[in-house]
Amino acid sequence: MGRLLAWLAGTLLLLVLAAGGLIWACLDSQPLVSRGETIAPLSVAQARFLLLTNDPRRLRSGDARQAAIPAALIDEGVNYLATRFLHGRGALVLLEQSAEIRLTLRPPLLAAERFLNLSFTLDQTEGEPRIAAAKIGALPIPPALVEFALATGIRLAGYEREWNLARHAIRALKFEAERRHVIVSYVWEPALLERARSVAVSRDDLARLRSAQEMLAAMLDHKASGSRMALPAVLGTLLDVNGSDQRENRRAAIFVLAAYLSEKNITAFIPEAAGWPKIRPVTLTLLGRDDSAQHFVISAALAAWAGEPIADAIGLYKELADARHGSGFSFADLAADRAGTRFGELINRGDVKLQAFVPGNLTDGDLIPPLNALPEYINERAFRRQFGNPGSPAYQRLNEEIERRLAVMPLYQAK
Repeated sequence: MGRLLAWLAGTLLLLVLAAGGLIWACLDSQPLVSRGETIAPLSVAQARFLLLTNDPRRLRSGDARQAAIPAALIDEGVNYLATRFLHGRGALVLLEQSAEIRLTLRPPLLAAERFLNLSFTLDQTEGEPRIAAAKIGALPIPPALVEFALATGIRLAGYEREWNLARHAIRALKFEAERRHVIVSYVWEPALLERARSVAVSRDDLARLRSAQEMLAAMLDHKASGSRMALPAVLGTLLDVNGSDQRENRRAAIFVLAAYLSEKNITAFIPEAAGWPKIRPVTLTLLGRDDSAQHFVISAALAAWAGEPIADAIGLYKELADARHGSGFSFADLAADRAGTRFGELINRGDVKLQAFVPGNLTDGDLIPPLNALPEYINERAFRRQFGNPGSPAYQRLNEEIERRLAVMPLYQAK
């Protein structure tokens, strides 16, 4: 997906430049989209509800469905993709009977205050979605040219079959500006789920995941079921891999470990894992706590596979949900989440700092900051009374304290 987005943006730019050589006409002094890269916990809740109400595993071939997708969820999804893969910013803006996707990129090797702004307009329609208008900066681009560039990029990226399946499944697109929803009517085709899995997990990924599962199963095989073991000892061994695909091996290892600690059957994500070795049930701990180990590893896996904004949003969403219905909001859990997110980002970047820690004996103190004096077990009423919301000064003071503790840890110090 990242290669596709980068190819499309680059191709559109090159086509315009080749047509007129007007590089400065394509650049603006102000960004069309100016926002941060964070994702709101509300978007996590919306995505979860959307998946529960449109669970593809419960749909049959040919089922006609309609999904009301919050525009804010799509908006944050566009910004996430633009941030993660194009190092820019993105947005979705709903109009009366159309929607506009906006992107702002910072071209390399040009003046710092020049921006490449792109916009694509989609009209609500019966049948397959089509681009109705497009612009680079103030320069209009023929929609047919954009459609051609998109189709070509998808084909060259190897996603033509998946694209055609998704495109043909959509039967209508409607924009409800007042309700802030995008209504998508579609006909379900099971091959969509199969192809999505194949795109998300390649054959090489499957081999790495199986190897990580086999390694973890072998490491815990001699332990008694229900016994306890420190997470660093397991994590250090799993990540102590070399070779040109070291980053991918480590991403596979943290994924397998997260599936294990979350007590989710990995076959729900990867059906091929049904024949892989089973892992003995052992409790892994961090600072003597099994909940800290779970929060750390799951956040690390999310960051390594999906990025820091999503990992942070899911961590905060879970704590807010716990305040309402679970064990209560915990700043200690939030600290474990943030440490795991930092660790996952190191894996995702293939950061050389990991090399100074992984081959040796990892300790709890290498991975997670002290959790003392961080409030826990706060129910929703008490949370609102003490902190109001995650944007309040009282909440931010504790959040900054967590960040301060992380900042002095050698593994997470900025270069």
